[in-house]
Amino acid sequence: MRPIEVTLSPLDNERLANLCGTLDENIRQIEAAYDISISRRGEHFALRGDPVQTRVAAKALVAFYGRSGKPLTVDDIQLGVVEVANTERAAQQPATGLLTRKGDLHGRTPRQVEYIRHIQEHDITFGIGPAGTGKTYLAVACAVDAFEREQVERIVLTRPAVEAGERLGFLPGDLTQKVDPYLRPLYDALYDLMGFDRVAKLFERHCIEIAPLAFMRGRTLNRSFIILDEAQNTTPEQIKMFLTRIGIGTKAVITGDLTQVDLPRGHKSGLAEATRILADVRGIASTRFLKEDVVRHPLVARIVAAYERESQEQSRNEDHHRPERQG
Repeated sequence: MRPIEVTLSPLDNERLANLCGTLDENIRQIEAAYDISISRRGEHFALRGDPVQTRVAAKALVAFYGRSGKPLTVDDIQLGVVEVANTERAAQQPATGLLTRKGDLHGRTPRQVEYIRHIQEHDITFGIGPAGTGKTYLAVACAVDAFEREQVERIVLTRPAVEAGERLGFLPGDLTQKVDPYLRPLYDALYDLMGFDRVAKLFERHCIEIAPLAFMRGRTLNRSFIILDEAQNTTPEQIKMFLTRIGIGTKAVITGDLTQVDLPRGHKSGLAEATRILADVRGIASTRFLKEDVVRHPLVARIVAAYERESQEQSRNEDHHRPERQG
């Protein structure tokens, strides 16, 4: 199979060094992302592997070279790979900027762009999909954006504490310390988007609140942005209770991965039932992410794809061995 050859021009040794990284570590990242091999001599590159992947990788090399006025990090490479892979589809949908500490934050795939738009245009939005698709991080980014624009007065974060059976009394510390482990991904996103000091001050002013799902019963939340994370681990009763807490001027985002339900055997996921029941309700939107939307390490997308194939194979085997009903 003949390699695809790429020559980067005009030659700029500094940009070439930034593109390649120390000991060509960025080139190795691009190889891993597209599952191809790349050899180079100066500004001349030869790409070998699947024809489709090598063509996309060639575009990625040119794109990275064009913007490598400063050293590229591993994050730049991994996020850029996702953007290049989705360039043609993303071009059909304008990116939506968000007002956060990260000035360039925007959806990097068409479904991420759709997700942000759904959140901004609807009072309730479901974000469903595998790990690494940005559904939680972008929900927090939209919450920060709404708060900074004074569209809401507070941000409320909640998550079912399935591992502790929602019985948090035996854990040490006050309420915040008890649920910290379950809300850590949301905290990390807040610190990244607003800065540690600002988040700490907003907690003191109760502009940011953590609320274990079990403790939200009986409340009505007005002018708030509420995020229910890991909603696949809610029961139908819990998610109905959550959805009916929403008051005037409030937005809610419910995120989850239906392939990672940790509920006890025999319990239905409230997220699966809610998306089915509310599918045609006006004012509610839903975005379903796919493995193509994964923006973590390139291997994450392959892991998701491998598990999808295994699940499909198991389903086919079960259907094949299921006895036919007698007429």
